[in-house]
Amino acid sequence: MTQQTSSTVGTVDPVLAGFRSSIDNIDAALIHMLAERFRITKAVGEYKAKTDLPASDPGREERQIARLRKLAEDAHLDPDFGEKFIRFVIDEVIRHHERAKNEG
Repeated sequence: MTQQTSSTVGTVDPVLAGFRSSIDNIDAALIHMLAERFRITKAVGEYKAKTDLPASDPGREERQIARLRKLAEDAHLDPDFGEKFIRFVIDEVIRHHERAKNEG
């Protein structure tokens, strides 16, 4: 006997719906946290441009990556995934800082 999914039956599995609702809330929180992070890093980029500081700080970036890898481990999250995620964010921040420097 094959198991039918909620889309084929037209009913919603309440357990699955609860999980999905929680995921949706977490996704919304992540977006809001990233938006706040980028508001702050935008200010950092503007400050760096005004004070003629370099767009990137490799020492700070490496310390942050090490710190976040440890946080990921402590949270039982794959530290490689955590590092890929934060590197993506850092690369985007640096791109914004370089743009601010070129515009300033």
